[in-house]
Amino acid sequence: MQTETLLRWRRDLIRHRWTQPHQPGRRTIPAGTVGIILRLAPENPSWGYRRIHGELARPGVALAPSTIWAILRRHKIDPLPMRTGPSWKEFLRNQASSMLACDFFTVDTVLLKRLYVLFFIELDTRRVHVTGVTAHPIGSWVVQQARDLTMSLADRTHLVKFLIRDRDAKFTLSFYAVFKTEGIRIIRTPIRAPRANAFAEHLVGTVRREALGPDDDPRTPPSGTRPGRLRRPLRRAPAPPGACSNGTYVEVPGLDADVSWCKSTAKNRQSRWSHP
Repeated sequence: MQTETLLRWRRDLIRHRWTQPHQPGRRTIPAGTVGIILRLAPENPSWGYRRIHGELARPGVALAPSTIWAILRRHKIDPLPMRTGPSWKEFLRNQASSMLACDFFTVDTVLLKRLYVLFFIELDTRRVHVTGVTAHPIGSWVVQQARDLTMSLADRTHLVKFLIRDRDAKFTLSFYAVFKTEGIRIIRTPIRAPRANAFAEHLVGTVRREALGPDDDPRTPPSGTRPGRLRRPLRRAPAPPGACSNGTYVEVPGLDADVSWCKSTAKNRQSRWSHP
């Protein structure tokens, strides 16, 4: 008896031992269940696909929420609630002249100190109001910036009615009160939904790409510390104007002559992102 024969017997034994019965295709959903789903959605415009899933679970209908979502989409029905009202995109387009959006973005200085920039953007004109820059964005500081903004908006032709902001804890109840006294309603975006505040997020991305560069983004470490994550090489951190004769500072092509880059600072910056 050859060794290959024993190995073949063992492979056959393992294959028959662990093979599960094959069931081709997915389990079909009864037509009556599909009809109930299609009837509940139009009759209850405020119900989303998860609410429909909960109502079907009461009589014992076992369906996944994703299945109900797929059935509604297959029959050209929006799986989200408020199907008869305007969509979020339509709401922004109709109310752009009376809406603002706000958010934070961060900037790292030469000495790697983190600064927080608070800005407001007008949705109709894309005009940006940079209200303040600080290293400690506490709630009282944010409230003071909101007061200064409301004073500057008094000369607008169209009154501001809505302010879109995310769920950052820096926006306290006092922040709400400042805009409430001016008749401005604050709309909080859903959790993990950056597209709901797309105008502010787009501005943050533009500033990081065109003004700061990807290496100034605190969310992305410099190249070389995590291979394959970033394509652009590490930019040297800026240093005070003036070049040394021993070559400590080097000029960067395309920038002003009085702007130089320090090699030693770049090494410190790279060590900041180093991992054990």
